[in-house]
Amino acid sequence: MKAYLLLGVIAMAITFLATPIVRRISLALHVVTPVRERDVHTVPTPRLGGIAMLLGMVGAFLISRQMPYFSQFYADPQVWALIFGSLAITLLGVVDDIYDLTWWTKLSGQILIATAVAWQGIQVISFPVFGITIPSTRMSIMVTVLIIVFAINAVNFVDGLDGLAAGITLIGAGAFFVYSYLRIRLTNAQSYASFAAMIGIVIVGVCLGFLFSNFHPATIFMGDSGSMLLGLTISCMFIVVTGQIDPASIGGSQFLPAAIPLLLPVAVLILPFLDTIMAVIRRVGRGDTPIKPDSQHLHHRLLKMGHSHRRAVLVMYLWALYFSLLAVCLLKLNWLPELLLALGGGVLCLLVTISYLPGLRSYYFTGSYPRHLLEKDEL
Repeated sequence: MKAYLLLGVIAMAITFLATPIVRRISLALHVVTPVRERDVHTVPTPRLGGIAMLLGMVGAFLISRQMPYFSQFYADPQVWALIFGSLAITLLGVVDDIYDLTWWTKLSGQILIATAVAWQGIQVISFPVFGITIPSTRMSIMVTVLIIVFAINAVNFVDGLDGLAAGITLIGAGAFFVYSYLRIRLTNAQSYASFAAMIGIVIVGVCLGFLFSNFHPATIFMGDSGSMLLGLTISCMFIVVTGQIDPASIGGSQFLPAAIPLLLPVAVLILPFLDTIMAVIRRVGRGDTPIKPDSQHLHHRLLKMGHSHRRAVLVMYLWALYFSLLAVCLLKLNWLPELLLALGGGVLCLLVTISYLPGLRSYYFTGSYPRHLLEKDEL
């Protein structure tokens, strides 16, 4: 565990130190996010934060290569596939942040990079819950590309408030790290080193280091370079844990623990996934492209309901933590404690979400909604 914590601190420190430097470069190059109608920030803000996150991630990986605990992983092409993919997707994001690429150009680049990552070894081979082994390399690559591209855009879509994408990804990566570490301990392995756990703790460190500058009020945005980087790395972590378990090796007593890697990404990214699906349906229904920006995401709706910027972010953190905790606890808890946790935690999250709505509080005590909310059509 000490080696993991050290690696996470290294990733956090590099990101933390690199972020102000990248911010100055972004300002010098005038790469800033202007105040648009759909935005919630009030001043133009630098948006090349993904470069600092990439430096923290790649720096941590390169340092881990010199650590005996993790050096064994670098004989596997998966590590280099992840590093290559991180570099490529960040470069694509930087170009988009500077030149504002068309949606089809950006999507084409995502598919090309995801294909290269899959071709280099990070592939979904099986779905352990259903006992399905993907019959061909071509189909394996197609499934892998679909998962990576969907995750990239899911994180990108949810990146609409200060610290939102970084915080939700931190929670998700932390849950994956805990699961991966506990699972390898339960197998009584001689070494507790795990590639998936290593990815998870690096992502946690990177997100934490970036949040010092990105939490509201943010002095820098991660931009598409950062959100796409997080989407790619967290999807690769999911694939490493989930898609390479041999279904034949899973007995009845191991069924639920093996199913958790499938539940975790759904639980952790349920808010981005739900937001993405709703956005695609909404935009296609209007006759727009699926990735055309708008101001009707979940975080926009929380703001319109009366939450402040920071409170809306914290509410979404709470829900992400709730779903993540439920999935991880399946590894240790029986069905009854898990059910009680689900009910108790769900009620708590609902109370926190609803009790801080100024419109509902005013209506409960006075019988009418606040005038400023009615005038702004925020209810």
